[in-house]
Amino acid sequence: MDLGLKDKRALVTGASKGLGFATALLLAQEGCRVAINGRDEARLSVAAGRIAKETKARAIALPGDLTDPDVPDEVVGAAVRALGGLDILVTNAGGPPPGPFESFDEAAWQKAVDGSLLSHVRLIRAALPALKESKAASVLTVTSYSVKQPIPNLVLSNSVRAATVGLTKSLALELGPLGIRVNSILPAWTETERVTELMKARARQNKTTVEAEIARQSADSPLGRMGTPQEFARAAVFLVSPAASYITGVMLTVDGGLYKGTL
Repeated sequence: MDLGLKDKRALVTGASKGLGFATALLLAQEGCRVAINGRDEARLSVAAGRIAKETKARAIALPGDLTDPDVPDEVVGAAVRALGGLDILVTNAGGPPPGPFESFDEAAWQKAVDGSLLSHVRLIRAALPALKESKAASVLTVTSYSVKQPIPNLVLSNSVRAATVGLTKSLALELGPLGIRVNSILPAWTETERVTELMKARARQNKTTVEAEIARQSADSPLGRMGTPQEFARAAVFLVSPAASYITGVMLTVDGGLYKGTL
């Protein structure tokens, strides 16, 4: 199937590794012109180099910490100038740390809100003028299946990511008349560095090994394993593509059947 992505202009944040990198790479492979963002400038430069090497297309590296209120506007502005506009925005950021409710103070909650809610708000707000000019505008927020099925010991993520899903659905309704589609992917456990860190935290808490915790978590899935970033990216790239032109306001769980609900 031709996804209609050739020469589309995309910005993917949190793209130096993991889900964001896999999505940016596949977008470039499908013919998109891509800009990527991440906090670590050196790691981001390596990611841009990998994309260029594997796709023969330039990936524009735009480093910056999205929890800084000024950075989202700067990153989007730089992407729009470099790409000559914007058709696709993928808002992705690392999640808050694990821990029980009583372990977090006000500052921890504010940091979680800045990283897992306001970064999406600020990026979308900054991108709107360019997206309004696009004939195939699409926004994808990356959240977590925890908004439907809370994950133990992740109270910050469970709470704040739910607000991002509310934002996503609200914007799908509000921006649909402007031709801008807004969806979210709710991934479950995927083989990324963040998940490895969460498994390390579980291993310390349970006095086990990382391998044991990964095996235990994988057993919860009907498929008996965690997902891969590439599997996430295939769903993401389809959703932001013109091939999904009648899909908006969707919260898609990419979870190997881990979510047990029917809605």
